[in-house]
Amino acid sequence: MLNIRIHQRALASVFTAALLSAGCATVNLETHVAQTADQALELAGNEDNIETAQAYLLRIASRFQDQGNHVAARTLLQSSQLAQPAADLGNQKLLLAMASAKALEDESWAEALAAELTPSTFIEYPADLMARAANLQADTYDLAGKPMPAAMTLILLAQTDNTADAQQIHNRIWSLLEKVPGTELSSASAEAIGYEAQGWLELANLVRTAETGIDEQGRLIRGWQNNWPGHPAAQILPSELQLIATLADSRPEKIALALPLQGPLATAGKAIRDGFLAAYYLDDTADRGKTDIRIFDTAGTSFSELYKQLSEQDIDLIVGPLEKEALAGLGSMNTLPVPALGLNYLPADTKPADGLYQFGLSAEDEARQIADRLAAEQLRQVLVLIPGGEWGDRVEAALLKRMASHEGVALDIERFYREDNLRAVTADLLGITVSRDRAIQVERTIGMNVEFEPRRRQDADAIVMVAEPTVARQFKPLFAFYFGGDLPVYSPSIIYEGTPAPSRDRDLNGVIFTDIPWVLGDDNELRTRATENLSGTRGQPGRLFAMGADAWHLSKRLPLLKQVESASISGQTGVLTMTPEGSIHREQLWAQFRNGAPELIPEPVTEEGEMEGAQEEAPPLSE
Repeated sequence: MLNIRIHQRALASVFTAALLSAGCATVNLETHVAQTADQALELAGNEDNIETAQAYLLRIASRFQDQGNHVAARTLLQSSQLAQPAADLGNQKLLLAMASAKALEDESWAEALAAELTPSTFIEYPADLMARAANLQADTYDLAGKPMPAAMTLILLAQTDNTADAQQIHNRIWSLLEKVPGTELSSASAEAIGYEAQGWLELANLVRTAETGIDEQGRLIRGWQNNWPGHPAAQILPSELQLIATLADSRPEKIALALPLQGPLATAGKAIRDGFLAAYYLDDTADRGKTDIRIFDTAGTSFSELYKQLSEQDIDLIVGPLEKEALAGLGSMNTLPVPALGLNYLPADTKPADGLYQFGLSAEDEARQIADRLAAEQLRQVLVLIPGGEWGDRVEAALLKRMASHEGVALDIERFYREDNLRAVTADLLGITVSRDRAIQVERTIGMNVEFEPRRRQDADAIVMVAEPTVARQFKPLFAFYFGGDLPVYSPSIIYEGTPAPSRDRDLNGVIFTDIPWVLGDDNELRTRATENLSGTRGQPGRLFAMGADAWHLSKRLPLLKQVESASISGQTGVLTMTPEGSIHREQLWAQFRNGAPELIPEPVTEEGEMEGAQEEAPPLSE
């Protein structure tokens, strides 16, 4: 009986397989719609006609793309069944593959596809698909890290498609040329064939000229337009270059510098004023005959009333206020009739008024840069020391938010005040207190004394110490005392007074910190002359002086920074960029205390950074 059942089951299996096989053979691939990639591959695999099977897979891949399922489309497009598409299907497969590679941001796939392309490949497509093919081709090259052939693709498209949006294409060409490393750009320019390509590459080389500031770039762009009057880009400049070329004409000529010159903020106000005026008088591009700077004291006055009065006068830009409360008053407006460069920041959750820009020595910027460096150096789990109070709250929030974006975590955060017992704070931070409490509990449990040596927690990679010098000089030795001397320590600029003091700062040896170029950078004309002729250019007043100098350079370039994402200014307080909301962010320098004095150290090098360095990555538009 058992054998009979076995035979019956075997026969049933064979019969079922036969039915399935027969069913597959009768499926009409021209109309059938597979629901999964595996199902489509199985059905296509049972089709005797290879071209029919491949056409079916391409149709189903296109359907998956329409549904937003690019993962399933990739499975089909990368399958062995489509490894060698029929001649009539090759371009269709390539188009679909480029679309999914872009959607999935699959760099390795894009590199493989780019190897099959030339800038003119898209011309093989029908007229109604040519623009789509060219744009996907440019996207694929770009994703594969090949901006030069991507730009050449779009230069060809602009010549072949009269219906395309010329401004949009020119903007994209320029954004790609900005990514091309300098040596590759120079080589391509020397070997370029064709009027359009030669013109684009000459323009890119001109603007890329070493040590060329934005004012000189504007002159070079206008000169290039005169030399290439018939070139498409001369007639319709990329938007970024239009801004640069017309920057001199759009500069504010009448500027109101509104700062507190009396009262508790007088020192800060005067330092910013002196820096602003010093930078103005040393700026060779400033038109002294047209520029009119008027200074207003905001101490003891209603800034709202002052702003109203200034907006009724012939003023192009107001630089100020410095006071947070006054800035909040401007921030509550919908639109400012006269643009203002506020010298402070609104709370993070506040939507600024249209026309309000914000610039200052933001501690939050420094906290974010510390988080970025920790991530670059693979230090994911940190211990944090931050002063109590509202300022510390902002630093903590910025640090934790940026760390979270890098998948970093603060294992413990100790908030402290100057009068606290710093030994106890350090012991708590390093887990010594917990270790001692555990030993005491063991002694109580067993009723006898035990030999005990406290141990710090072992899961920490680094310490972030936000403390002024007098406090930091006490914390740093305590880290070693409590067995944490091997942990790297990172700090913002608050740790450094701004003037080398080896005898006092020897206890800070090893601490890595970030500060502005005015403090850490090489000598420049402004700093040299200011130090020789003015007091208050060192320490914190010096940082505010540098901020005032940068406020002058920002005043001339606010529209450029606002409208061009890649634009930046290499200022005295760092590399300055602007968010879409009008807030200026700074990237500072890095140093480490050695023998009690700060020494510059480079940015951390990651694997990606090494690759970028090897490719000689082009810098952003800057001054």
